[in-house]
Amino acid sequence: MPDNETSRKRPVGGGRGPMGPTGGMGNVEKAKDFRGTIKKLINYIGRYKIALAIMVVFAIASTVFNVIGPKILGTATTDLFNGLVAQVEGTGSIDYGSIERTLLFLLGLYLIAAACSFVQGWVMAGISQRLAFMMRKEISEKIDRMPLKYFEGKPIGDVLSRITNDVDTLGQSLNQSVTQLITSVVTIIGVTVMMFTISWILTLVVLIILPISAGVIALLFRFSQKYFKAQQEYLGAVDGQVEETFSGYEVVRAFNREDASLETFNVTNDKLYESAWKSQFISGAMQPIMKFVGNLGYVGVVVFGAMLAVKGTITVGDIQAFIQYVQNFTQPIMQLAQVSNSLQPMAAAAERVFTFLAEPEESADTPTMQLPEAISGHVDFEHVRFGYDPAEPVIKDFSCNVRPGQTIAIVGPTGAGKTTLVKLLMRFYDVDDGSISVEGTDIRTVSRGDLRRCFAMVLQDTWVYKASIADNIRYGRLDATDEEVHAAADAAYVDHFIQTLPDGYATELNEDASNISQGQKQLLTIARAILADRPILILDEATSNVDTRTEERIQKAMDNLMSNRTSFVIAHRLSTIRNADRILVIEQGDIVETGTHDELLARNGAYARLYNSQFEMAGD
Repeated sequence: MPDNETSRKRPVGGGRGPMGPTGGMGNVEKAKDFRGTIKKLINYIGRYKIALAIMVVFAIASTVFNVIGPKILGTATTDLFNGLVAQVEGTGSIDYGSIERTLLFLLGLYLIAAACSFVQGWVMAGISQRLAFMMRKEISEKIDRMPLKYFEGKPIGDVLSRITNDVDTLGQSLNQSVTQLITSVVTIIGVTVMMFTISWILTLVVLIILPISAGVIALLFRFSQKYFKAQQEYLGAVDGQVEETFSGYEVVRAFNREDASLETFNVTNDKLYESAWKSQFISGAMQPIMKFVGNLGYVGVVVFGAMLAVKGTITVGDIQAFIQYVQNFTQPIMQLAQVSNSLQPMAAAAERVFTFLAEPEESADTPTMQLPEAISGHVDFEHVRFGYDPAEPVIKDFSCNVRPGQTIAIVGPTGAGKTTLVKLLMRFYDVDDGSISVEGTDIRTVSRGDLRRCFAMVLQDTWVYKASIADNIRYGRLDATDEEVHAAADAAYVDHFIQTLPDGYATELNEDASNISQGQKQLLTIARAILADRPILILDEATSNVDTRTEERIQKAMDNLMSNRTSFVIAHRLSTIRNADRILVIEQGDIVETGTHDELLARNGAYARLYNSQFEMAGD
């Protein structure tokens, strides 16, 4: 990223799922290291051991109480059946008191199970949300420690997606999967034990059905997976086409590309339809097929159960309880299949989060010196060498002595290294060789915070945020009074415009500040720099987004602002730097010319060629 022009070119929407960073369905992504990621996640959750243990205990208790229920209900059924038979034969009657006590006990058992289930759900929700909270916090803190190089090489959407999509996916999947996994495993074990206590013969009948069920599930999942994958891919393509068309709608209309866009959309949408109905059909067929397999188990239990009942080796209530257990046995198998399917996107999301948290951080501050409170603005560049790739230096051997109060203009072709010098001065990057000094102190020996309190910056790329206009200006100095904010706005020639707004300085800028023009945003950032009142100014094409008349007014304000301050001005429009104390002409990282505007024109060299070419273009 050798210059500001290239550093501003970021991939659009990269790192986002097809439905964007705010949610929706994205491509089914699989973790590259599934086991390693799950292990890291388990270690990460380990910080909540006590809460996790409480959740497991209550989940097991809830499941166990639910598993015992059918056996107790079978006892009541047996008492009712035996009493009814005795009543018909005239040898006795139905013991309603015993049945009532059994049912009341069963009701109490189910209430306890429901309470345990409520507690485990509440605890698990707390664990998952605390985990999501901690991850967002760690990602946010990590961002502050990341070098600028990372963000210049990564799409903005990628970082946003990790904070939003990935953490949300992780939290929701964890909340559902862990609880489901525990309850399903305990249910399968508990139901198997209870079935064996009733009849080992009937249990074997059910267990014979188990591999058939597992085989059917595996076959359906394997067969449907390719259609689900295709569905997600085409869904992403459709969403991308719609987003591109809407975001560039004016261009589409201007070039009469409506029909072509619609045709492209229809082709992709047809493919989405084809894959979607197949995946949904197969997925929908799973439940009735599993029901059919389960019904085979019911038939087997009824046939063999009737034979055993005739022999008197099993009661009617036990058969009824066993049928319930068969139903309870197949359900957790389906749930385990769903859990295993949801673990993949959860692991993928966790892997992306852990990968970001493991990224190399900005070199730690090891301040051995401190800048004086009063900064005059004396800056020295001594044989500076730097390259984003050390093997390909952008700045080869740059030296310059800047006296306090001087205005230094930096000009040169795109990619010459103009903005790179500013990044080095602000310590967004550290030099590979040589040194940069402020007030005679090497900037690498002071903390970045101490260094950056000396600078105010206005960039070509304006940045404002969703807040009032006054708050956006006050961002330069948070303790500024309203009067100081108004004075800064007046000095930047933006006060009149603000006063014409219905709410004046209290006017809220929307999310992308589209309720004001680009030039007005530029004026606000200039007012912000004026309010900051720092001893060293950095102006990177600060007037590029304003009209010629406004530029003249801004230039006057800038002249007043730069008075008695050291200023570094990066400019492409050379007419704006005629009054600079010194102009540095940079080509391929080296100073090829230096002097005032008149001196450089008189030399008829690189600067004169740049200057005259602009007027030739303007004349054309």
